[in-house]
Formats: sequence, structure tokens, C-alpha cells
Amino acid sequence: MIFRQLFDPISSTYTYLLGDGGEAVLIDPVYEQVPRDLALLQELGLKLSATLDTHVHADHVTGAWRLQQRCGSAIAVSEMAGAEGVDHPLRHGDRIQFGGRHLSVRATPGHTSGCLTYVLDDESMAFTGDSLLIRGCGRTDFQQGSPQQLFSSVHDQILSLPPACLLYPAHDYRGITVTSVAEERRYNPRLGGDVDVGDFTGHMNNLNLPHPKLIAVAVPANLRCGKPEGDAPTDTPDWAPLTLRFSGVWEIEPMGLLEHQKQVQIVDVREAPEFIDRLGHIHGATLVPLSQLTERMGKFDKEQPIVAVCRSGVRSAQASVLLTKAGFGKVANLAGGMLRWKIEGYPVESDPA
Repeated sequence: MIFRQLFDPISSTYTYLLGDGGEAVLIDPVYEQVPRDLALLQELGLKLSATLDTHVHADHVTGAWRLQQRCGSAIAVSEMAGAEGVDHPLRHGDRIQFGGRHLSVRATPGHTSGCLTYVLDDESMAFTGDSLLIRGCGRTDFQQGSPQQLFSSVHDQILSLPPACLLYPAHDYRGITVTSVAEERRYNPRLGGDVDVGDFTGHMNNLNLPHPKLIAVAVPANLRCGKPEGDAPTDTPDWAPLTLRFSGVWEIEPMGLLEHQKQVQIVDVREAPEFIDRLGHIHGATLVPLSQLTERMGKFDKEQPIVAVCRSGVRSAQASVLLTKAGFGKVANLAGGMLRWKIEGYPVESDPA
């Protein structure tokens, strides 16, 4: 089985990818991170069969609808959430299949009325959303939350799992990635040890927390499964056929660059001797060694697409990152660099530019 834990630094949300037999599910995808998730699925050779949200989030917008538009994945969320556009309204005891594996659905309300926990078939890991966080839990003061209900949910459905079962929450604001049933039974200050429902209720009813900053935007959007009002943004740049790598860099294939060569600026970030060596360089390319790129960016037009080139695509990938950070909006890296360009038989020049 393939397992990846991904992170959104803005909302501190963890997204989880599980794959088997060429099929995958994503748990708690984030709208802005959809290009990243699609790139990872492509690189791992996985077809996304479904997105699963643990609850209707109040701090970020789900990527469920956006992923469905790109790859036809089904949208699954709790039936209790009452969201529009759901393909699989989930109930306690349901199963989500991917390849030869499956996740079991456990209803764990209390943080919200529609919270779910997803448990892997062999009970080696569970995805708890905000019902149980690492040494904590989600708040219970909005979205039909209830401290009494959450206490029961956590003890009956999560902490009843085998002690070695790994628990993966929807968030952690300290960068901690995983815990276990045994750890939370013993060390969770709100729900572990000798804490009873009275202790827990008294604590949760006196947190006096401000509402999440994005609640007025996120909750209505998530009740539409992340479908935006009005026109949705385009994931892929339209100035050339590009592929987004998991590293976050857009790449253009040699054939794509050949077809768009007259419409783009080409910056070759190799050293001067390489520019005229046996690999040569692409007609019209401007030589700017990577070490000089930051100070010489001013010679390029930020409004015109720019393609970075090097020997193998490694230095030019870094150049693409630097150009993007500097405000260039249409940037791509030549996939495979001059090695690929030469192997595929495209024209080169060897005289100094």
C-alpha cells in the first residue's frame, strides 16, 4: 500500500493519500493544494477514485469538487453534514474500497455533528479528523458540537482501537505528524488517563475561543463540497502544454518548447563553457548562469512566458523557483534539459550568443 502525509502550511491541514492496485483515495484535500495532489497522483501512477472529508471544515475549503472536475473522483462525506454534490453520503459502518484495501467509516460526532473517522482494514492506522488531535481534540462550541458526544465518540470509536494503531489527525499546529491509541489513552490531557465526561465537559465549555477566521467562507463553501461561486480558477497555465511536478515546478516537454519557441523567453542557466559545448544551446536562448540569475532578472519581461534551461533540468528547476518568487507569472522548466533536447534531435547552436 502507498501512504503519503501531505501538509498545507496556511491552515496546518494534513491531507492523506492512500493507494493500492493503482487506485487511491485522498482524505481531507485542500482546495489550493489540488495541483500538488494531482502531480503526486500522476507521478505515483494512481487513479483517484474518491475524496473523503472527515467533516465540514471551518478553517479551509476542501479540494473535493476541484479534484472531481479534474479526474472524475467521487465525493464522500458524512450524510449528517447535509452537503450538496455528495456522491457517497457516508454512514457509520460503511466501507470505502481502493484496490485490494478498504477504509471503515466510524461516526465520531462531537466536534461537529458530521465528523467521521476512517479506519484502515487491518486497524493499523486511523484518520481522526478533528475528533481527536495529538494531545488534544477539536472544539465543541459550533456546528452542532457537543462535549458529551465527543467524549463518547473518542472513547467508543477511536481509543477502543488496538493500542498500536497509529492515529493521524486533520491538523497539528506544532508540526507533530502522528500519535497512537496507546499514547492518547495515557497522555491526552483532555481525554486520556482518568478524565471522565464531567471533567471533559467542564473543560470544553470554558475554552472561550474566538471563531475560526475563515468560518464564514469555509463552511458555506464546504457545504457545496468546495464548489466555488462563479467561475473556478484554471489549474493549468494556458500559454503552453505544461506538467506540474510534485516539487511544485511546471515543466515543458522539448516538443512543446519547439512549438512555442517564438512566443517565449529562454534563459539558459548553465556556465558559459557549457553554452557552447557538445550539447550546444537553443536558438534565441540568453545565457545567464544560475549564480547570476537573481541580479540579472531585470533584463527579462515579466509579462512574457519564460522557460529555464540547463544540462539535465536540475539547475533550471531551481531557476524556475527563483523566477516565480521574483514575480514572473509564466515560468516553466525544460524537462530533461539539453540532454533530452539533443537526444530527441531538435536543432542546437554552438556559437556564443
